[in-house]
Amino acid sequence: MPIDNDYFKNRQKQQSGGANNSSNNQNNQNGNYQPPFEPPELFKNFGKGSGVLYVVILLVVVLFMAKPYVIINSGEVGIKVTTGKYEKDPLQPGFHLYIPIIQKVITVDTKVRLINYKTSEAMSGFDSGIRINPAINILDARGLPVAIELTVQYRLLPHGAPTTIATWGLSWEDKIVNPVVRDIVRNVVGKYNAEQLPTKRNEIATQIENGIRDQIEALQGKPVSIESVQLREIVLPQKIKDQIERVQIANQEAQRVKYEVQRAKQEAEKKAALAKGEADKNRIEAQGRADAVTIEAKAQAQANKIIADSLTPKLLKMQQIEVQGKFNEALKVNRDAKIFLTPGGSTPNIWVDTKDRAKVSSAH
Repeated sequence: MPIDNDYFKNRQKQQSGGANNSSNNQNNQNGNYQPPFEPPELFKNFGKGSGVLYVVILLVVVLFMAKPYVIINSGEVGIKVTTGKYEKDPLQPGFHLYIPIIQKVITVDTKVRLINYKTSEAMSGFDSGIRINPAINILDARGLPVAIELTVQYRLLPHGAPTTIATWGLSWEDKIVNPVVRDIVRNVVGKYNAEQLPTKRNEIATQIENGIRDQIEALQGKPVSIESVQLREIVLPQKIKDQIERVQIANQEAQRVKYEVQRAKQEAEKKAALAKGEADKNRIEAQGRADAVTIEAKAQAQANKIIADSLTPKLLKMQQIEVQGKFNEALKVNRDAKIFLTPGGSTPNIWVDTKDRAKVSSAH
């Protein structure tokens, strides 16, 4: 005969109820009575709209966990991948939806980025847009080691970002920029001797920048733009530095000697110019005096010639008469005077006063 389970269940409820009643009576007697627990009104009515509430809660959880949207910031583009295939057109900055599980969005940075090639002693600092690589070690034309430090500024072009990432992957910088930079620097610097590098720095910097720019921007689709390349430092071996320093000191000494020689030469030329100027001055003054004497002599000769040409026999006769008249006047005053006539009757005639022999006069 089967056991009536309901009988045992009723007995357990009665016993449980009796225990609860005795406990409540005891609590009442002690003054610690607590009313039975009653659920809030919200949970009393929970069963009425529980289906809709379950659906809403499920949707919120799914949206929170799946996150079927993405926000692209300025200076970035998004690449939507649908079942493993990269879409050709990039997602521009803004809010975008996608289908979870089937699709995903890869965000890539299109701002200007830097690669600093530094020696190990100079490596410090970190920035998401700055990569620090070891300096580029090169052998010069004679096989001496040289290290080149430079900075390359570049950026991923937005319009071709999906193709670039699909072709080169997310580590595109190490596959596009870094190998080209190292190759160009080695090809350019390796043509020179270490001693020539400091003196040809500008020429070498221009060759490096043009070579990197031309080779990277010549890639199919032009995935990357080179903004600038700055050659910061050429690290030479110590013995080359010492040799260059000695050469510079020798050149400075040679320049100093050359300056002193040039200065002495200028001083000598200055003194020679002053002496020549003084000599020219004296010569010009002497020439001027000689020219003055010559001119005066020519003038005198010309005057004498004119006078000589003007002395005609009649004029001489007239002058003789004038002189004779003067003597006659003188004889009236001094009858003892002696008169000497020159031969031919020409002037001047000389007369002497016999009364005073110390007095001699000449009449013209």
